[in-house]
Amino acid sequence: MRPDILNPLFAEVATLDGVGPKLRKPLDRLGLTRVRDVLYHLPDRFVSRRAIANLDEGSVGEQVVVKLTVREHRAGASQRAPLRVMAEDAAGNYLALIYFGKAGYSARKQLPVGAVRWVAGKLEQYDQSWQIVHPDHVAEEGGAAMGRLCEPVYPLAEGLTQPRMADFAAQALVRLPDLPEWITPSQLARAGWPAWAEALRLAHRGDNPLARDRIAYDELLANALALMLVRADNRRRRGQALKGDGRLRARLALPFPLTGAQQRSIGEIEGDLAQDTPMLRLLQGDVGAGKTVVALEAMLIAVEGGAQAALLAPTEILARQHFETLRRMAAPTGAEIALLTGRDKGRAREATLLGLLDGSIDIIVGTHAIFQDSVAYRNLGLVVIDEQHRFGVSQRLALAGKGRLAPHTLAMTATPIPRTLTLAQYGEMDVSRLDEMPPGRQPIDTRVIALDRLEDVVAGLGRHLAEGRQAYWVCPMVSDSETIDLAAAEARYGVLRERFGAEAVALVHGQLTPEAKDAAMERFVRGEAGLLVATTVIEVGVDVPNATLMVIEQAERFGLAQLHQLRGRVGRGAEKSVCLLLRGETLSDVARERLALLRETQDGFRLAEEDLRLRGGGELLGTRQSGDAPFRLATLEQIQRLAPVAQEDARLLVEHEGEPGTLGGPRGDAARILLYLLERDAGVRTLRGG
Repeated sequence: MRPDILNPLFAEVATLDGVGPKLRKPLDRLGLTRVRDVLYHLPDRFVSRRAIANLDEGSVGEQVVVKLTVREHRAGASQRAPLRVMAEDAAGNYLALIYFGKAGYSARKQLPVGAVRWVAGKLEQYDQSWQIVHPDHVAEEGGAAMGRLCEPVYPLAEGLTQPRMADFAAQALVRLPDLPEWITPSQLARAGWPAWAEALRLAHRGDNPLARDRIAYDELLANALALMLVRADNRRRRGQALKGDGRLRARLALPFPLTGAQQRSIGEIEGDLAQDTPMLRLLQGDVGAGKTVVALEAMLIAVEGGAQAALLAPTEILARQHFETLRRMAAPTGAEIALLTGRDKGRAREATLLGLLDGSIDIIVGTHAIFQDSVAYRNLGLVVIDEQHRFGVSQRLALAGKGRLAPHTLAMTATPIPRTLTLAQYGEMDVSRLDEMPPGRQPIDTRVIALDRLEDVVAGLGRHLAEGRQAYWVCPMVSDSETIDLAAAEARYGVLRERFGAEAVALVHGQLTPEAKDAAMERFVRGEAGLLVATTVIEVGVDVPNATLMVIEQAERFGLAQLHQLRGRVGRGAEKSVCLLLRGETLSDVARERLALLRETQDGFRLAEEDLRLRGGGELLGTRQSGDAPFRLATLEQIQRLAPVAQEDARLLVEHEGEPGTLGGPRGDAARILLYLLERDAGVRTLRGG
């Protein structure tokens, strides 16, 4: 059970005053379902205001707090015209408070003629007169506006206002319990960090770097502890040693000779599989580096050793792609490979389940369906997880629980991660890197083209499609709003569909149902649609060799790592491929360097390091595409700076407090509370013995 001391923080968000059914919706969209979530929903920035005695002390564009007397209400000539509340400062200067729409009704009540009010807002000038449009705060003498000299600005969802969010945060702060400290007093003093509760108060009330560092460190420490506990627990479990004799692998029909990096990685995996301690290894491979071949070799080692293997893919279409690829390469070996997805029903599904149970199926490929309760294996020895950032640790553990003994685990990712961040994200795993490309792969011709040449690009696209080839068109990342991104994609889709015909163009975006998305993707995979228009909130991970043109609109808006991932969707066949980066009219120095680097190299690991150097890599960890940010509180800069410290502290804590692989003693008990507080499910499940 969760420690009782944390109960007030894990109460439903509806227990906060003012949270009703209407406000639950925007809070849910932000992921704020409990008081704890509100507590850790930190401000993005702060608005600093200056209290001024009169308007003569202010300047245009400045955020101020000023005392005013209301003199007159001036209604507009039409219903759409704003209400102007004319007010006077202590020196006799006049200022207009401007209210549009329904806000004018409440302003009349809040600002009656003759009333004295403190007003906070941005000071502007219009036609030589002072004005504040929609003041941020209006309060009576001694009221709340005077306390708004430094005001937090929170991330919001539609239907939620800054004052409401600030009020909910204040209520959450009142509920802060007195927790035991998991950081030693000497470390707190050395870093200058405040205590836990004080750090949260300071982080919500002002721009305090030390408080934010303390909170980021807590998250990194909890993450490191959870990963270490999982690793220690994994090493305590009894697995099965799987030693292959090479009889199946010798008959593989490989599309190209193995690279040195593939041979090295296979050797590392083979060594791990031969041990009775379950393998926990991450295979990092650049786009097109041949991860699937390595995974197949690993799975055949397991089959040669008398066990079954399972490959877990994040989407049905990727599962089907893997199934076809593996079946083609493994056909000469005689290994039985099957597919299982949520779409499979009736006799076909029953036959697959029976084959897994009696052992006649050697390798199963599928989506989350392969670890449902109804699926049982005769002897599951190896689990391969593709695009592992799409799956939580709990899902990985669910599949690991399907074996008689703990199965070996190989996780794969195509998102290159700088070495400085690999430990923080995958600290519980050994890492293999595929940093060579298979022979014969043609480099992708990458060009940067001004957006004002759009018509030339569309004309060239038409010629490309007329030759029977296919293409992708990725629409710009307009904002962090999926709705706005979708609108941009639909507009471009409409133009291209009118140009080339409805049957020739397919649209894929994150708001489609899985079935609709798969149907659109399958049209493209089968060649029925020549052009696929996509937003950036989904990961276009299919392998279509006939797609040899990638157009990325307003490419300067993307990070290097994501541009590289998108570019990697082409260049899959023998034909020469082209990637066109359409840029806007104005480019920052960073954007210009980013696009130049993309033209210069196709080394994803180098691009990931450069992305981190240039701007912190907005899509570096694949979070924009997957929707799954590995750290909610720590920034990439803080991860780089604080993760090594947290990693070492976690190691010492696990080693010195209690038995190896557990947490005991006063600091260990406090660290358990931290794991619950920050919901590091892997560590919590390990502590429960799960």
